[in-house]
Amino acid sequence: MPPYIEHSDSVILFDGYCNLCSGVVQFVIKRDKKGIFKFASLQSDFAKAVLKTKGLLENQPDSFVLIQKGIPFTMSTAALKVAKQLSGIYPLLYAFIIVPEFIRNFIYKTVAKYRYKWFGKTESCWLPPISVKDKFIPEKDATYSPHY
Repeated sequence: MPPYIEHSDSVILFDGYCNLCSGVVQFVIKRDKKGIFKFASLQSDFAKAVLKTKGLLENQPDSFVLIQKGIPFTMSTAALKVAKQLSGIYPLLYAFIIVPEFIRNFIYKTVAKYRYKWFGKTESCWLPPISVKDKFIPEKDATYSPHY
């Protein structure tokens, strides 16, 4: 198994066609000073294998998933767990974890539902610049181990 998957602690799966999602990935990359996160689009075979292994493929999340130490997190919980690990003031957003999940997820689902309308959609998955390519799990090399 390639070391970038084997040793990676946290992987963010995102909708590669969504402008908002791609913007969030770019936002996270700039503030991930510890190099915690790796990324893969939800459209990739790697993401589909991860979601299948974690029992999420049938109810595939459509915008954002965090796999951290092998545990999947979705919707607002995933977003807050990512914010908690960023540099700057963003970890303070984790305080919203005390808001009941059904309320947080209602807001999350509303934004997710209208994200293409509000932020647009591309015809192909966003490609990262060469300077951050090592943070992305390459489709041609990606493998997934259930031990991840």
